[in-house]
This record gives sequence, C-alpha cells and structure tokens, in this order.
Amino acid sequence: RCAAGARGSNIPGACAGDLRHAAAATRVQRMNLSDFSLASIAATSRRNTIRDLWDKLHHLPGGKRVFSRLIGAMAPYTGTIRAHVEVLERGRAEVWMRDLPGLRNHLRSVHAVALVNLAELTANTALAYALPDDARFIVAGLSIEYLKKARGTIRAVCECPVPDTSERREFQIPVSLLDATGAEVARAVLRSLVGPKKQP
Repeated sequence: RCAAGARGSNIPGACAGDLRHAAAATRVQRMNLSDFSLASIAATSRRNTIRDLWDKLHHLPGGKRVFSRLIGAMAPYTGTIRAHVEVLERGRAEVWMRDLPGLRNHLRSVHAVALVNLAELTANTALAYALPDDARFIVAGLSIEYLKKARGTIRAVCECPVPDTSERREFQIPVSLLDATGAEVARAVLRSLVGPKKQP
C-alpha cells in the first residue's frame, strides 16, 4: 500500500511495483509475432526456446495470449482453433478453446477434428516444454476416443512424461478433454518419438 505517489510518478498513490507492472503490460500489448524469430524454434536451436518464451512471458499481463498466438503462428492449421495456453510446466499443460461457430459440426457441437487439433496442440506443447535443450520430437501416431458431444469452452489437460535425456525413445502422451462442467468429452493419446537435435 502506498500513501503517496511513487518516486518519479505523478500518479497519487501509485506504487513503484504497480508502475513496473503497467509498463510491462504495455510492452506485451505492443508485441507483434515478428518480434520473435520462429526460426529459433527450429530443431537446431541450442536451447529449449518454447520453455524460454513461456517462462519469460506467462507472468506478464497479456503474456499468455502472446505465447498462444506464437504457437498458432508456428502451425497455421493448428492456429485456426484459436487455443489459449493457460498452464505450462514440466509434466503438465492445460489449453482451452472456445466453442466458436466456425469450429462446429452439423449437430451444433464442436467438430471432431477441432478436438483432435486441441489434443495434439496440448500434447505437443507439453512435451516441447519438457524436453532437454538438446532434444527434439516428432508425432508418430495419434488415437482419440469421443465420449460425448462437446459444447462450450473445452479444456485439454495433459499429464506429460518428462524425458531426462535426448536418447531416442518413444513416449505415450495422454490428453483429456473436458467441458465446462468437468465432464470428459474425449480422450486422446499421442505417440511421440524423442531424439537428439541435428547438429548445425
């Protein structure tokens, strides 16, 4: 709590921490995807750029939105569902998408392919975040089971294995898709192959 304006501020009662927070929010809102080099996400990057970007952005106002847009830009087809990454940490990811008219089927529920898209995005983002700096992965297979019609905002939850090394190995990545009531509408499993990055 500040009784007087922060040093260097003309705003009565403003705290220095509040001003820094507001300044950070302004910077994030002004960011364009062109500020990031998508090439740096490539398999030859020396660091885990996905993890670096999330760790840098997610605590800033609007940072999760910027990160989510970046993920969508990396894979334009995936970006069509306009998903939002809400939680991302080693071994876990939560991503949601709204029930948009363009994502519905003839039964006025979320299209099956949109659900697959959300499941793949969630699993891939979770695994990408968990990878060691010298590892990369590729999806080798995907299966999904539809349990009920999906309507409203859908939240995908992935409990992801955490690779310790870049050794060639196959991982099963499960994803559960839930509606706003918490009911599971679909569940998917991705089969992903992890291996070392190509040397430049």
